Amino acid sequence: MLTLDAEQTAARHWFESLRTRICSAFEAIEREAGSDAAFDYIPWDRTDPSGEPGGGGVRGVMKGKVFEKVGVNVSTVGGTFEGEFAKSIHGAADNPAFFATGISLVAHMANPHVPAVHMNTRFLVTTKRWFGGGADLNPPLPVEADTADFHATLQAACDAHDPAYYPRFKAWADDYFYIPHRKVHRGVGGIFYDHLEGDFDAGFAFTRAVGEAFLDAYPRIVRRRMHDPFDAADVATMRNWRGRYAEFNLVHDRGTLFGLKTGGNIDAILMSLPPLATWE
Repeated sequence: MLTLDAEQTAARHWFESLRTRICSAFEAIEREAGSDAAFDYIPWDRTDPSGEPGGGGVRGVMKGKVFEKVGVNVSTVGGTFEGEFAKSIHGAADNPAFFATGISLVAHMANPHVPAVHMNTRFLVTTKRWFGGGADLNPPLPVEADTADFHATLQAACDAHDPAYYPRFKAWADDYFYIPHRKVHRGVGGIFYDHLEGDFDAGFAFTRAVGEAFLDAYPRIVRRRMHDPFDAADVATMRNWRGRYAEFNLVHDRGTLFGLKTGGNIDAILMSLPPLATWE
């Protein structure tokens, strides 16, 4: 069993409470659509390479009428990074000991007019302590009003903490969520930040604000689009777009690599992949 200090405990509890609220909000949308779909929660344990208990998490998955497949995962893990991987992690090159806690969410929607979405926030401890994460919108059929709404909500959260955050973190997301071999962005962006260290309280407050902004913006956008009519051509466009999404997550996503390199739960790590995709 991991021993957590006060900061680690506070971060863990926040991520778990945010998970509960997000899942409740998504289940409420399913009820509005006449569905009784609910999240299944599957706990998992991790063994550190040292052989000691290395924490674990809970994988939450729902397949419904509005949410074709949505995963909301929380995890709290710790131990030591193996081999050369430690050199790629902030503050771990000389000491491979680490702690990480966070929430990760990906939603793939049944209606092609409802944008898919990704959100994660995390707290990591090596020889340094920092927050990271963000949220980005991934519509197969982009609508400018939805993109503007999502970005405006994130910008308001950023501006309340530092006016320099939004332009910096938006640019970081645009750069990160890009598929080089396709020369296209994965979606319409959002914010991405990492290595937010120094004052724990300030970093934690901002990270909570990102979670609140997501919970404010995304359900509103889902409700706006969930009843829009669509046809077979729209579905084909969505499934082809999902192929690009899968390519990014399998080839370029750092979170996927981190989970695999640290012995995370395989199903939780790959819950970001869409249920159906095509390559044409």
